[in-house]
This record gives sequence, structure tokens and C-alpha cells, in this order.
Amino acid sequence: MTEIIQKDGTWSFDGDVIRIVPGGDKGVGLLRQTLGEVAVPLDALAGISFEPGRKTGRLRLRLRDGADPLLRITGGKLADGSDPYRLAVGGDRSGVAEYFVDEVRRAMLLEQTGTGPVDRYLLPGPPVPLTVGAGDGTVTFDGEAVRLEWNWKTEDSKSSGGARTLALADVRAVEWLPAVGLENGYLRFRVAVGAPASPPAPKYDPYAVELYGFRKDPLMALVGAAVVARLPHPNAPVADAPPPAAEVAAAPDHDVLLRRLRELGELHRSGVLTDEEFSTAKRAVLQQL
Repeated sequence: MTEIIQKDGTWSFDGDVIRIVPGGDKGVGLLRQTLGEVAVPLDALAGISFEPGRKTGRLRLRLRDGADPLLRITGGKLADGSDPYRLAVGGDRSGVAEYFVDEVRRAMLLEQTGTGPVDRYLLPGPPVPLTVGAGDGTVTFDGEAVRLEWNWKTEDSKSSGGARTLALADVRAVEWLPAVGLENGYLRFRVAVGAPASPPAPKYDPYAVELYGFRKDPLMALVGAAVVARLPHPNAPVADAPPPAAEVAAAPDHDVLLRRLRELGELHRSGVLTDEEFSTAKRAVLQQL
């Protein structure tokens, strides 16, 4: 077990997983405090580095593209205090940080882990249910539906329609942008049906929460990440659709049909086929046996 303990947090590595626990220092952002412990499997890493400084250095993890839903939605726009994959290291602990880096890199080399993009999330994302109030609204996500409710800061044209509830199946994409300078940020849900291709500004968009740069704003990224973790992965391969019953009937060979049943089972377990699609295709194959 390799471990480095700082006011900013504690990182430990057991050869398979890096466990990140936020510290109690005033520089630890509310997002990291709320997210809590993060377990990063070795195969989710693209790299690790230590950047020494005169007084304080930085230990940083770089994750593979598509491995973490939080990084997927924040796109490198998290402030240092909110970034769970950054640890402030005191100058007197630089040697420990460098040793930590060496141990992780050695394990990556021995395991020959890949560092390129992945087609599935290797971290689960924030746990649900989750409710966050910030900016001009409150968002609740229970794993199946998103609910947006408005407050006194909401524009009348936006709040007049009342609260909005979106089934997860109706969400096509999630966008998050922090407030920077005089520009407000937002958390926006793109819906699959009925929304314009170019949505209105967040202050008028009934599917978006406008953010003003206050302390709780980064927590909206957690809600967005929890939703993103349950949407289809953007890098997932597009599988071929199951053949119609007529095609199966044209190939009555016993071994071919058994092989097709195994293929259908694999597509169902991987989530490509729904329960109904799997049952229909399986029934068609079994009728030929």
C-alpha cells in the first residue's frame, strides 16, 4: 500500500485502485466534499504526474477519455479546488509524491493498461438520488427522472410553465458550463423530442438552470454527471440489429441457430438489446430448432 496524506486530501494505492479522499482544508471545494471518496481503477488511468513548486506542488491524475462521466461533462473546466484528481502537496512531501507516481507508473507498465479512449464508463459517477439548488433553480435526479424546479430568481417566461420532469429516456445530452467573469454558466438538458435545434439562452430555457458563479454552482456538475453516467456512452460501438425471423428461417442449420442464440444473449447482457427485443429474437430462433 502506497499512501500520501495532506491537508488537501489523502491518496492511497493498493496496486489495483487509487482511492481519493478529500481533506478538510479550506481550499477543498464543495464539489469534492460532496462527492466524497473516489475509487479510480488502474485501467481508467491515462497517466499520473507530480508538478513540484516552491512551496506547494501538484499531484495530478489523467484519466482515459470517456472513463469518467464527471470529466465527460466538465471537459477540463473544473477549478482546482473542485477537481478530485488534483492534490496539493507540501514541499516537504515532494519525495513521497514522486514515489507515489513511480509506484502507479510501475503498476501501469506491469499490467500493460491502455491509455487511449474507452467505450464505457469505468467509474460509476455520483450516487443518486441527488438534489442540488443553485442559480435560478433546483435539480433532482433519482436515477430514472430529472426534475427542474424554479425559484424567485427565475425569469417569468421560464417559470410560468411550472416545474419540469424529464424521463431519463427523453434526455439526449447534458451540457454544463461554469460561470466565468461576467458570463453566467448553466446546466442544460437536451431533450430528444420537441426542443429546438438551437435552444434559447439558459435564463429563458425551461430545460436549463442558469448559474451565477456562487459557491454551490459546481454541485450542478455532479447532477449532470449522474445523468450522463446513465445515458448511452458516446464512444460505444453501434451494434448490428438482430436479423428478422425470415432471415433466421432461411438458415435452419442447428449449429448456426445455437451460435445465433449465444450472440443474442451477449447483445442482451451488454445492453444493446432490450428485454423485449431479446425475447422476440430468441423466440424466432427457437422456433427453427
